[in-house]
Amino acid sequence: MTPLPRLNRSLQGAAAFITGAGSGMGRAMAVVFAREGAKVAVVDRNAEAAEAVAEEILGEGGIGAAFALDLAEADRIAPAVEQAAGAFGGLDVVVNNAGISAMSAIDADDYGANWNRHLAVLLTAQPLVVRAALPFLRRSPNPRILNIASTEGLGATAGLSAYSAAKSGVIGLTRSLAVELGRDGITVNCICPGPIDTAMTASITDEDKAAYAKRRTALRRYGRPEEVAHISLSLCVPAASFITGAIIPVDGGLTVRNA
Repeated sequence: MTPLPRLNRSLQGAAAFITGAGSGMGRAMAVVFAREGAKVAVVDRNAEAAEAVAEEILGEGGIGAAFALDLAEADRIAPAVEQAAGAFGGLDVVVNNAGISAMSAIDADDYGANWNRHLAVLLTAQPLVVRAALPFLRRSPNPRILNIASTEGLGATAGLSAYSAAKSGVIGLTRSLAVELGRDGITVNCICPGPIDTAMTASITDEDKAAYAKRRTALRRYGRPEEVAHISLSLCVPAASFITGAIIPVDGGLTVRNA
């Protein structure tokens, strides 16, 4: 019998560019990836938060560097990607994780500004990051792109139409890029987190969270950032070489529960 090959599930030596890495799911991804040997570019619009996460990684004996970047400033994206690639000698993994969320009814006075900001940060920035990273990914032995969408891209909540539209766009972008970049051996996948305990949900009371989770999710609880980080890791290791175009809910069963 032919021995079963041992596939590599380590990111040792790989360079990862993670946006929105100063807190929440992004911070968890940065730390988890670093623990698995990756050199991590901790990218966040909050420079102090990015520095804190980079220091956390260094304190654990990993390799991390902070990069301040507001993804709404499109002309700053390519220089930041190039700077990170220069610091680490290339890029192997890109995680488009940065997120914002604000409610605005379709007839609200601030709807136009809300729409523009959401589309800029949540959707338009993602292909700009990918375009800047492509020359480096094409030279990588195990190139990975992971886009973070949301279950709001699979369903909808009143008042979040800008957010939902952007996240739906991320899902479509992922599928299209998976087809386009497959010839280069670059995998492109998407995670759709459901209710996760992060700063974005911090304003919701524990009682309301518990009630929502029991009503909507199969596991009847909110998820933790590190749970999203570990499925993210699994999609970015060298062994995940035949998974592309996948849209994976990490939602405690929210999208499959009817009642």
